[in-house]
Amino acid sequence: MKITVVGAGAVGATTADNIIRRELAEEVVLLDIKEGVAEGKSLDMYQTAALLGFNTRPIGSTNDYEKTKGSDVVVITSGLPRKPGMTREELIGINAGIVKSVTENILKYSPKAIILVVSNPMDTMTYLALRESGIPKKRIIGMGGALDSARFKTYLALEMNVSPNDIHGMVIGGHGDTTMIPLTRLATYNGIPVSRFIAADKLEKVAADTMVGGATLTKLIGTSAWYAPGAASAMIVESIVRNQRRIVPCSVMLNGEYGQKDICMGVPVVIGKGGWEKIINLRLSDAEKAAFAKSADAVRSMNAALDA
Repeated sequence: MKITVVGAGAVGATTADNIIRRELAEEVVLLDIKEGVAEGKSLDMYQTAALLGFNTRPIGSTNDYEKTKGSDVVVITSGLPRKPGMTREELIGINAGIVKSVTENILKYSPKAIILVVSNPMDTMTYLALRESGIPKKRIIGMGGALDSARFKTYLALEMNVSPNDIHGMVIGGHGDTTMIPLTRLATYNGIPVSRFIAADKLEKVAADTMVGGATLTKLIGTSAWYAPGAASAMIVESIVRNQRRIVPCSVMLNGEYGQKDICMGVPVVIGKGGWEKIINLRLSDAEKAAFAKSADAVRSMNAALDA
């Protein structure tokens, strides 16, 4: 098993570190355009093997895609991160060219790879990677919903003062501050609706905090977050590599599901060895359906900018 992470910035390096520590592959390639960065971080990670006991071999590469040859899974994190006050949408003009080039180079050496897109704006970059690659849609996955759902569960746990491991909830829709949809109605605390424990007004605040979860961190630390995004990416990779068939909200191509076509958006999917296996159809309320349709309109507006 071989995994490649493109982009050795904070998110990419954290993703690679999580994958290595979980020993999800014999070899993990970390690739970056900046001279020496991927090599240095890979060496740093490998020096922890004697301390942590893992056997995965990290390999760094400065823009040499030949070293990624034969990768089973590729995670694309490359692109500019958000700065305070910047929306994910504002990144599209810069990151579209990067993601297109990376996708082409990856498939040149790993034509059978499953691709996980992390770069923002994530839904549009997932759509771009699928459109430009021409590979089966089930091999292109956008990470965003997994991260948004983790933030949702964290805010619920903080409000209830319980472990986030006992919280189950998901976020669907676009991966944007105004387009994601935290499904408060379906969230549970060990099978019990969280509405039994949280007042309606506080539950609305949890949803609102979730939607700006990324922007909140960007404002606090001056750039995009990396610990949770890296962990979310590694979790999806693990479900692929180990064929766990976990249900994870991810951005995938819709073909009539949830009333949408020709668009990549966050919906619950089963993740296994072939990529995403099937879409889970939630029984949304009328309000949730309306919110999803509104979110789709916003994502389509971003997608239209690709041609511009």
